[in-house]
Amino acid sequence: MNRTDRLFAMVEELRAVSPRPRSAPWLARRFQVSVRTVERDLDALRQSGLPIRSDTGRVGGYSLDRDRTLPPVTLTPGEALAVGVAVRAAGAFPLAAAARRAAQKVLAVLPADVRRREAELADRVRRVGGHSPAVGAAWGDVIGDALVSGRVVRLGYTDREGAVTARDVEPLGLLWGPSGWYLAGWCRLRSAVRGFQLDRIASAELSDERVVPRGQEWAAELRRLAAEPAGS
Repeated sequence: MNRTDRLFAMVEELRAVSPRPRSAPWLARRFQVSVRTVERDLDALRQSGLPIRSDTGRVGGYSLDRDRTLPPVTLTPGEALAVGVAVRAAGAFPLAAAARRAAQKVLAVLPADVRRREAELADRVRRVGGHSPAVGAAWGDVIGDALVSGRVVRLGYTDREGAVTARDVEPLGLLWGPSGWYLAGWCRLRSAVRGFQLDRIASAELSDERVVPRGQEWAAELRRLAAEPAGS
C-alpha cells in the first residue's frame, strides 16, 4: 500500500470507530508500518486540516471528529476533471487559493486510477491568449465525455457564414481562449487539427469508435498557439 492510499485508509478507519480512539500501536499493526510512521502520517493529516485529536492515558489514542469531515467521495474521471478544470479556471478569483486547496483534498481521496486519469486529462485543458468571457455550451457534457473516454464525436458545426457541416472529430483537448471554449481535435473532413468553438456546435453525438492516439498533433498545436501573439 502506498502512502496516499494508507493516509486515506487511516482516515476512514478513524471515521469508522469515531468517537472512539485508535492507538498508534494498533494503527501500526493494522497498516503494517512502524509506530513512528503512523505518528508522521497522522501529523501530516492534521496539518492538512483534518480534525484529528490525540488523547494520552491508558485508553488514549487518536480520534477523528466525524461531524467535521466529509465521507468518502466517489467521482468518475470526468467529474474529477471537471473539478480540476473549474479550479484552474478560477484565476484571480479572490478565493482561488482556498478553492485549489479544497480541490486537492477532494482529489486526494479518490482511487489511484482515477487520480492518474485526471492528471492525464488535465494536460488536455489549456488556457491560451488573453481573458476569456464566460461562454455557455449546450453540448459540454458530450464533448467532455468524448475527451474522457477517448471516442470520436460527431458534430454539426456552424461556420462563420452560418452553414452547418457534419464533422467527425477525434478530440485532442479543450482550449480556453479569447473567444471562449474550443474543442481542439483532428477533423476527419479536413484531415488536420481544427478548433471548434463550443457555442457554434449545433449538435454533438458520441460514437462508439475509439480515437487514434495523436499526442504529437496535440503538442504541435500547443506550440503553434504559444508562438502566436495574444489575441491573434
